[in-house]
Amino acid sequence: MAPVRAQPRIVMYSRPVCGLCDEAREIILAERRMIPFDFEEISIEGDDDLEREFGIRIPVVLVDDEELFEYRIEPELLSAALRK
Repeated sequence: MAPVRAQPRIVMYSRPVCGLCDEAREIILAERRMIPFDFEEISIEGDDDLEREFGIRIPVVLVDDEELFEYRIEPELLSAALRK
């Protein structure tokens, strides 16, 4: 019997006022209607460590702790990563 895969997890690092973040969130939430996964959005605003790490690269999206996207999400690649 094959092991059961844990539910995928997406983490998106963002800023409160960010058009690219809004686009990425829409893509993520649209995908979530088709495939169940955990989703957490973390604002880098005011966090010096996160600001240094992600700076202007936001949004940065991790799937199961692997950084897959920055700036823009490709829906087909996101879907494929979630179905692994």
